Amino acid sequence: MFAVVRTGGKQYRVSTDDQITVEKLEGDAGSTITLDDVLMVSNDGAITLGAGVKVTAEIVAHNKGDKVIIFKKRRRHNYRRKNGHRQHQTVLKIVAIA
Repeated sequence: MFAVVRTGGKQYRVSTDDQITVEKLEGDAGSTITLDDVLMVSNDGAITLGAGVKVTAEIVAHNKGDKVIIFKKRRRHNYRRKNGHRQHQTVLKIVAIA
């Protein structure tokens, strides 16, 4: 059994006991959240739309993603700018699909 959920503008295929990394969600580590935006549920080949289905997940940790380097340059103008960014992320463990 698996479900497709949408959070943070992205879609994830999840099943029970999966760990996924999503954009930062509110809550402390160890707390339980509910993902309401379920797009699809598949149960032994029977695909149904996710109306009325909720996915329960536990927040495992909050961390930062890999650094993305932003480099701007205009040739022959002595113009160089370097910047970096690390996105905040949340690690979720899927507890139940109901």
